Amino acid sequence: MHLESSFAQILMLLGTAVAVVLLFQKLHIPSSLGYLLVGVLLGPHTAGPVVEAEPIQAIAEFGIVFLLFTIGLNFSLPQIHALRHLVLGLGTAQVALTTVVVGLLAWAAGLSPAAAFVVGAVFAQSSTTIISKQLAEQSEEHGRHARLGVAMSVFQDVTAVPFVIVIPVLATAGAASLGGELAGALAKAALAFVLVFFVGRRLLRPLFQRVAARRSAELFTLTVLFVSLAAGATTHSLGLSMAFGAFLAGMVLGETEFRHQVETTIRPFRDVLLGLFFIGVGTLVDPSALAHIWHWGLLGAVVLMVVKGSLVAAIVRRAGIDMQTAWRTGALLAVGGEFGFALLSLGLQAQLLDAMLGQIVLASVLFSMVAGPVLIRYNEAIALRLAPQRPPVGAPASERSLPEAAPLAGHVLLAGYGRVGQSLGHFLEAEGIPYAALDLDADRVREARLAGERVHYGDSAQGELLDAMGLGTARLLVITHDDTAAALRTLQQVRSRHPTLPVMVRTRDQSAVAELRAAGATEVIPETLEAGLMIASQALLQLGVPLARVLRRIQAERAGHYRHLRELFAGDHLHGTFETDPDADRLHAVKVPQECRLVGLPLSGLALEGVAVTALVHQGRRQLQPDPGTLLQMGDTLVLFGPADALSRAEGRILR
Repeated sequence: MHLESSFAQILMLLGTAVAVVLLFQKLHIPSSLGYLLVGVLLGPHTAGPVVEAEPIQAIAEFGIVFLLFTIGLNFSLPQIHALRHLVLGLGTAQVALTTVVVGLLAWAAGLSPAAAFVVGAVFAQSSTTIISKQLAEQSEEHGRHARLGVAMSVFQDVTAVPFVIVIPVLATAGAASLGGELAGALAKAALAFVLVFFVGRRLLRPLFQRVAARRSAELFTLTVLFVSLAAGATTHSLGLSMAFGAFLAGMVLGETEFRHQVETTIRPFRDVLLGLFFIGVGTLVDPSALAHIWHWGLLGAVVLMVVKGSLVAAIVRRAGIDMQTAWRTGALLAVGGEFGFALLSLGLQAQLLDAMLGQIVLASVLFSMVAGPVLIRYNEAIALRLAPQRPPVGAPASERSLPEAAPLAGHVLLAGYGRVGQSLGHFLEAEGIPYAALDLDADRVREARLAGERVHYGDSAQGELLDAMGLGTARLLVITHDDTAAALRTLQQVRSRHPTLPVMVRTRDQSAVAELRAAGATEVIPETLEAGLMIASQALLQLGVPLARVLRRIQAERAGHYRHLRELFAGDHLHGTFETDPDADRLHAVKVPQECRLVGLPLSGLALEGVAVTALVHQGRRQLQPDPGTLLQMGDTLVLFGPADALSRAEGRILR
């Protein structure tokens, strides 16, 4: 009965989530708000069916872990080092000032110093989830304001660790005990950094190289899940946040060639579990209590967003960054954060806040999270209203120290970096054309990256991975491997996303040309035919044929889909060319017998269905592409071209 009840709850939860999120996406409302509504509808404070919140919240915690893991993938240690003066300084100032200013306002409103401190700490947090997800939906994640805002919000998650220690101690401990607890927390954080980052740096790359060598998507997924959760368990065992360990592990993998494939693998787990997290938050909302305190919650949300947004803008501007970027960053960080709920829960458990005040603070953060996606969506318009002037042409040095993301644009994307892919890459590099490549050979990718080439490990048949490699801004995609099945999967992903993007496909021979063209390939290059074409062109040049004529013949062959190069005699089974493709078109010579009833008919009247007459041998003289009106004579030899079954039928008609 318990299992049936649990199964019914899961079905109810998933069905409601599908319906609400589908509606919200149709209305272009952020999905996170839809998940919040699902939590309210299925929570204990509303009429109708109720799901148990504790199992949801226990599972949803992994959503935050995976979120911080993927964020760490995009913030490697060199990037953090480049941002150290800005992010560390600005992040510390933002958290400290927001806590102090909001705390003083709450204290002036009549709260106790401890309660005011808790409220300030809760309001200082921002939602990395909402910020990063909304920016990704708007394709702004590579902007200066976006990277600075996300980096500062991640730093807030790190600063939440001291708050987790301070808030419980406030109710029972004195200043001396508090200092000891904080010193211990800092020591644990340093130990976690050493264990996860430096030890992981030595272990993770060799581990993923071994896993990638197996070419197993299942094994790769298991490894990604294990690494992210093991890193979280390491920091959790030290009394720190699991998300902090996952973030450090992501930073380690962010420096490797596996970054994009890891992010693509973890994304489905992250998105579903984050949805469960927001559902869990929604179950905390009591609509009946909101009816009495909604105005205080709305006021708190306004205070939260105005104070924090203004403080962030002022701090960023003081660092020498232009005013528009400062206000855009402030708009991002004005939203409340999910870690604020954890700090609020600690304050309630320590009885620093009463239940009514807790609902007001909860409502304030929720209202800000509801308004947050709107602020983020229109952050540029808000910044233009508050700072109409454009950034100065000569930016100060401190502003230039903020590294801009340099996503590829106008580049060539290579699916496969073997012999053909590398050759093409060298030609592109010589012409100054940017390119990026994907390959499933971990050793090849490692050595290419060591040589400074932009090559990543990954399967090009995964659409999310192609998006991460800049498919939307690419000028051309070239599938350089000869795996036809994988090429067809890649074409399906590309055409569903970018129907007009030119795609060239390399194939071994002509057997899959029609199928690849039907799947959306712009050009299909059969390797064996191109090799024959190059040999023929070089031979003609050696024999003194003018270059212009040779080029015209090459262009004509390609325009005619290599017909002359495909006109081949099969040979026997041992030495033949077609044993791997018995249905390929081929040449076949048939001599007209003495009593053939077709003698005297024009070639156009032979009714040889499915084959073409490419040559006629009459009295020892060979005629290429004979006139259709030529009369067939006894003793002639017809050179026919077509598939094997059609050739067999045509030969039977001639010899009958």
